[in-house]
Amino acid sequence: MNNKITLGIIFGGVSSEHDISCISAKGIISNLDYSRYNVVLIGITKEGRWFLYNDDVNLLPEDKWIYSKSLVPAFISPDSSVHGVVTSRGEILRLDVVFPVLHGKNGEDGTIQGLLQLAQIPFVGCDSTSSGVCMDKAVANAVADAVGIAQAKWRSVTQYEYKADADAFLDSAIEKLGLPIFVKPANAGSSVGISKANSKESLAQAMEVAFKEDKKAVLEQFIDGFEVECAVMGNENPVAAEVGQIISAAEFYDFDSKYNNPQSELHIPAEIPQEKREEVKAQAIRAYKALGCEGLSRVDFFVTKDEGRVLLNEINTIPGQTPISMYPKLFEAVGVPYKELIDRLIHLALERGGRI
Repeated sequence: MNNKITLGIIFGGVSSEHDISCISAKGIISNLDYSRYNVVLIGITKEGRWFLYNDDVNLLPEDKWIYSKSLVPAFISPDSSVHGVVTSRGEILRLDVVFPVLHGKNGEDGTIQGLLQLAQIPFVGCDSTSSGVCMDKAVANAVADAVGIAQAKWRSVTQYEYKADADAFLDSAIEKLGLPIFVKPANAGSSVGISKANSKESLAQAMEVAFKEDKKAVLEQFIDGFEVECAVMGNENPVAAEVGQIISAAEFYDFDSKYNNPQSELHIPAEIPQEKREEVKAQAIRAYKALGCEGLSRVDFFVTKDEGRVLLNEINTIPGQTPISMYPKLFEAVGVPYKELIDRLIHLALERGGRI
């Protein structure tokens, strides 16, 4: 009797983080215990086409998989009676659980999670509501303020509001936040579209960069602090792993520093006092619960250099799973090897879905 779990893995996607998603998917697929899982791979192209993929996992990086002869058009049906994938050939592949390895828009913003909830298929990670809240930095910041979680001063603006009187907005932002100011798209990941502005002129340029990624931008006060990250896992009773620290090769930890610049340094544990690491862990769990997270998230903070204040930066609900990603490394540091980590995440998804 085959008691294996049929696991669907969705990768790629219509997002600026498409390429990172493919690398993350390779990392997960390469570390699965195939004695426990039947794996169904579902790739989404940058144009939004869905395919069943049954070929070499090494073709995933650099989008080489899209040229595979194995591709069959397929999609996850929202019909809960199907509970899985429908192919262009009329085949139905029932799925027990799905790991959506999709970063950024259409992956972390609640859209794919909503589809899986309609289909009543258990899935790894946060539900559609918490995914959407965490993805939208303005909404996440508002929730953090409401529950008293410390963070940098901030404000948000839509592109429509900004264009109505850009000059007045820039002046008021500088008055409230001071300079320099970090400008971010409200909905983007991997530091895509983020700029540091040191003047009114560069702030105006930063706004345009952010609006290329999203119709809403978030502006944040500059914090002179250490950038630290904490991996959290769990449903009702989440646990925090070790705290890691990033020393960026660039002025700040942008996309290139994360994935292309070997001079960026990761320190595990973070080079801050033990009591501060414990405070970060406690605040990570608090933020995780406040924003309704389940399954997994990586919670990022600043620890200020002057007073040692712990300030929430952001929550990533589908953190990277590449060879250099912090999330799996932080759990490895507390004795949870990668294969076991993946098993635990899938178990949490099945548990939340009432399947175990």
